[in-house]
Amino acid sequence: MRFHPHAFLAKAGAGRTIIQCTKRQVVFAQGAPADSVFYLQQGKVKLAVISRQGKEAIIAIFEPGEFFGEDCLAGQTLRMGTATAMTDTSLLRIAKDVMHRLLNDEPRFAKLFMSYVLRRNIRVQEDLVDHLFNAAEKRLARALLLLAHYGEEEKRDIAIPRISQEMLAEMIGTTRSRINAFMNKFRTLGLIEYNGSEMRIHNSLLNVVIRD
Repeated sequence: MRFHPHAFLAKAGAGRTIIQCTKRQVVFAQGAPADSVFYLQQGKVKLAVISRQGKEAIIAIFEPGEFFGEDCLAGQTLRMGTATAMTDTSLLRIAKDVMHRLLNDEPRFAKLFMSYVLRRNIRVQEDLVDHLFNAAEKRLARALLLLAHYGEEEKRDIAIPRISQEMLAEMIGTTRSRINAFMNKFRTLGLIEYNGSEMRIHNSLLNVVIRD
């Protein structure tokens, strides 16, 4: 029988379990055993690292169709960060040994997974360059465009769930007061709009990212 990766990722079975998480529920904690990979079916999950001083930094936000926790496949024995559901979330937990078997025995699954890993690696490199060379205002504009999946839609503007200024500050590495100032500036210029629980991102926000 031909193996279908997306059908495999849609349901529970041997070595894989569907987990339902409510908003703010911890999926795994920093320092916990790294023994599985997660596939996000529905919802959003943030990955954050907490320093010894208690400061939190968000290093990734995952959306449906993405894997996370894959560091265990490269020999990582403990979780390097804490994964937390940002909304009500449905996850597929895949045991590490099952992932290893699939990557060895199922070329279609291996291709899908490696494609994700490569895209993720490119994103990490872009984020590093962004933090090294761009000012906080440009980093915020880029983060908002990424959250709105800029370039993946034909629309001139896209609505996304409103995200707190504290979380945006953790994502780009600045203070909440600076985020507040930038967001007010973007709104005054007509680059973003607030509408209740939603935020509308206009494509014109890209001008903040590409300007000198």
